[in-house]
Parts: sequence; C-alpha cells; structure tokens
Amino acid sequence: MGVEFTKEDHVAYITLNRPDAMNSLDPESVTKLAEIWAAVQNDDDIRVSVLTGAGEKSFCTGTDMKKTPPPAECMASIWLREGQPIVPHMKMWKPIICAINGYAVGGGMEMALACDLRIASSNAKFGLTEVKVASLAGLNGTQCMPRAIPQAVAMKMLLTGEMIDAKEAHRVGLISDVVEPGELMDLAKKLALRIASNAPLSVKAAKQAAVMGLEMPLEHGIAFSHLLWGVLRDTEDRKEGFTAFAEKRAPEWKGR
Repeated sequence: MGVEFTKEDHVAYITLNRPDAMNSLDPESVTKLAEIWAAVQNDDDIRVSVLTGAGEKSFCTGTDMKKTPPPAECMASIWLREGQPIVPHMKMWKPIICAINGYAVGGGMEMALACDLRIASSNAKFGLTEVKVASLAGLNGTQCMPRAIPQAVAMKMLLTGEMIDAKEAHRVGLISDVVEPGELMDLAKKLALRIASNAPLSVKAAKQAAVMGLEMPLEHGIAFSHLLWGVLRDTEDRKEGFTAFAEKRAPEWKGR
C-alpha cells in the first residue's frame, strides 16, 4: 500500500510506504493522502498527526514521474476545479509533526513545510530542486521556505536547487531536532503524545493564533490571540484543567 494510516492514543500516524521508489507519490498515493487528511480532520479522537516515510533512505521525493501521466486537461480546468493537490488537505488546526527520515525533496519538502513541527534523522537531506528540471516548487515551496528560514538561505536553495543536510537544516531553523535514524520515530511519538496530553481546543487555538498572527500586524495578532483566549475561557476543559490542577490529578479532556 502506498500510504499507511493508523491511530493510537489520540495520535494519527501517516506513513508514505513506497521505499523502493524513494516514497515518491504516484496518483493512488495522492488520492489516498487526501482521504486520510480528511479523516484526520473529521475525527475528534485524533489530536495530533505524525507524517513520515517508510525506511531510512527517503521521506519523500515528490511526484513519481514514472507513474504520473501527463494531465489530460488544461491547467485552467484542473486549477478551477481542484486547486492545489495534497498540501491544502493538510490545512487544519490539529498539529502535524513531520518525521523526516532521509531525502525530503521537491513535493516531499513542500509537504514537510506544511507541517507544524519538523524533526529529522541525521542522514536527512532537504531541497527544492525543481529549477534543475525546468520546473517550479509550485505547491508552497517558494512561499513557505522564505518564511521558515532566513531569506538568504531560502533563496540560495530555491535558485541553485542545492540540497542541505540535517546539520545545516537544524542550524538555520528548518527543523527543531536531529537524532539518529533509529531514534526518529521514538522522538516523534514522544512529541505527539506530549501534545495529545494537552487540552485539544487549547492546542488548536495556539496553532491558529500563531499561524494567522504571522499574517497580521503585531497589535492585531495580539488582539486576535486575546479573543481566542476569551473563547477558551468558558469551556468545560478549562474548568477541568483548573480543577485537576487543584486536585493534583491528570485532567480528563472532552474537547468542549
């Protein structure tokens, strides 16, 4: 199967499972991913997701050009009906952790950029290499990369098509953690469970405030954040959080 999907302890695990093809995305995998992200968004039992690739060689190298036929329709027809593939399906307020276990190139890098946390194995490589094949990182790469790392570094990657290793990716802030390959999923699970143990509405609100606030003037972002604080103030979970703290016990979140 091109993509595997499991869930446990409020965590969804999505694994790109085509290691022989560097976990590149064939049409069936693209369709399956869209279905999985829709399921994640609509399942109230899921509070956080982990996206990774099978094996230790590659996270994802983007589109499988050998398995993807040329479009039968013009760009206008596809765009006006479907918009962009893959990445918009990942737009949700539930956090997504990307565990990058090797090459994250092209569309694979763009999927990683759509995630909230990025961690990597020490053998990971990162790149938007489209200019080398007369193409463009057209999903989100040209917009998200300069927002994720220093502009000069992002432009160097975009214009030269050169890749960087995990050490450099960590240095410039593209990823938060680097571990040995055998430790990657342990760290991903640890982070996911830590997030899932927090109040789910608060986690969603924190992501929404941070993501939307980046596009606002500072004072507007602060005002929006305060409104979200007010929205959370009267929830059952906030009352439960205060009660559990006073009673020195673990809270039981209801997501309401």
